[in-house]
Amino acid sequence: MKGEHLQPHRRSAPLQKHKLVKPTKKLLENICSRHDEVMKVFCRTDQQCICILCTMDDHKGHETVPTATESMEKQKELEERHQRILQKIQDKEKEIKRLQQEVEDFSLSADKAVEDSEKIFTELIRLIQKRSSEVKQQIRSQQETGVSRVKELQEKLEQEIAELKKKDAELKQLSHTEDHIQDKLQDVLRDTGTNISPTVSDVDAPLAASQPEPKSRAEFLKYAREITLDPNTAFRTLLLSKESRAAVVWYEEESYTPNPERFTSCRQALSREALTGRGYFEFKWAGIGIMVAVAYRSIRRAGSSHECMFGFNDKSWALRCDLNRLSLGRTGYTFSHNKVETRVSGPQSGRVGVYLDHSAGILSFYDISDTMTLLHRVQTAFTQPLYAGLCFYFCDGGRTVPWSWLTCG
Repeated sequence: MKGEHLQPHRRSAPLQKHKLVKPTKKLLENICSRHDEVMKVFCRTDQQCICILCTMDDHKGHETVPTATESMEKQKELEERHQRILQKIQDKEKEIKRLQQEVEDFSLSADKAVEDSEKIFTELIRLIQKRSSEVKQQIRSQQETGVSRVKELQEKLEQEIAELKKKDAELKQLSHTEDHIQDKLQDVLRDTGTNISPTVSDVDAPLAASQPEPKSRAEFLKYAREITLDPNTAFRTLLLSKESRAAVVWYEEESYTPNPERFTSCRQALSREALTGRGYFEFKWAGIGIMVAVAYRSIRRAGSSHECMFGFNDKSWALRCDLNRLSLGRTGYTFSHNKVETRVSGPQSGRVGVYLDHSAGILSFYDISDTMTLLHRVQTAFTQPLYAGLCFYFCDGGRTVPWSWLTCG
């Protein structure tokens, strides 16, 4: 059928000029109902297909184009819209991927933060448990020492009570003897009197015994004390830091209010905190002519410099640090107490550790670098609480501004 229909178009010269189109089942829909002509024209004004005759009556003056041209333009418009839609889809998919990556990054960051916090808290718990164990062990050790001392005194008292009862029995026996010997009675009385006094003294004495001195810096830091300088004691040209943990010699007087606690003849200051029991603090310094000391609160504040300066009276113990003091031809350390000076040799790292066992009467000074180097140790009997002290006694004629600070390590 298809071939038979095309034969005339191929054989007849006039029909060969016809434009062949693909067959369609909707042929009747392309025929104008008014003129029975194929609708080959598209009226853009009315947006509908028309035949060539329609352009001469109802659609006269309207904008018209061949249906093929309109079809091509519509197809092109559809393709452009299709491409725009595809681009929007791609953009949305990229945005989804970006959001998914943000979610993954956020999750990884949160997981890392949780992991880090768990590590930190685990380490804190470990350190707290370790410190708790060390404190318990220290308390138990002090308990054993105290209990042992008390038991020793108790046994001694019980022994002396037994001896006193024995003497009392002898006295009763002698008192009922008419021909007792006077000399023997005097011996008994004398023995009884001398036995009582030491016992009472021992009971009244503190139940403290010297404990082994720490060896490493970590062991010393177990006894670290918070040290701050007391502004009420500071000399008028000493400038203290905001936290009162550091000091520097200033060449203008500070606006300190008058106070009977203030040193008036020496560039020095005492700490707020009293030092009793076992304690440790560190002293950092620079410049020349600086002392770190411990002193009784009762040290004089006014008078001659030697009456008030640390190390030149019986109320203070001081370590003088002479660094680069070339003008006087000496460097190093000097320990002084009650005007007696002792030269001390040792490294100078700019940091000194001070250890105190008040009950045992031990005061030690250490140079701190990679190791703890003992500079000087004092063994004495402290009768009052001690206070940390700083002194700037030499300022190199104004060429060097010495400074220092105290820290608990």
